Amino acid sequence: MARDPQTPLDEELARREQEAEPQPIEGELEEAIEAAEEVEAAAEASDNPEAEVLAARVEELEQSVAEAKDQALRAAAEAQNVRRRAEQEAEKARKFALEKFVKELLPVVDSLEKALEAMADEATEAHREGVAMTLKMQRDVLAKFGVEILEPAGEPFDPQFHEAMAMVPNPELDPNTVMDVFQKGYLLNGRLVRPAMVVVSQAAG
Repeated sequence: MARDPQTPLDEELARREQEAEPQPIEGELEEAIEAAEEVEAAAEASDNPEAEVLAARVEELEQSVAEAKDQALRAAAEAQNVRRRAEQEAEKARKFALEKFVKELLPVVDSLEKALEAMADEATEAHREGVAMTLKMQRDVLAKFGVEILEPAGEPFDPQFHEAMAMVPNPELDPNTVMDVFQKGYLLNGRLVRPAMVVVSQAAG
């Protein structure tokens, strides 16, 4: 039996029924969104442990860098100290390399001083001038290389630079004053080579 032709009213009703039915495309879109959200949540869940590991690794590397910097600074400071000590030792060696030689030379100076003092009137002026010139040359050479003479007559007694040979009462001087010098002392660049041998005053009575 032939189907009755649809009226415009029937067509409109059929169209509205079709629009009311759920569309398959919209359902697929919702599923895709849900799946994306699940994937994102899974990704976030999987990223957290790795992020913690990376943060721990970064902290460990920063600590290693800080320790390396500290060690480098300590090494630089130690190298500077070693260099400074080496320079000081070299300077000390340069200043006091002649100490032994000076000690050996001092008895010669002592002998010239005693010879000049012992010369009586019978010695010629030329002899006295000769010995005095030789003594002066010796002293000048010593002074050129940093040797200083200690002749502390009238100064307070200093046990670091003087050696007391005797203590003599003397009311005219303050106690512990150097009265007389038996033998001169000498310094080499400020360091004692030989103490001055002296007589020291003490209080009378």
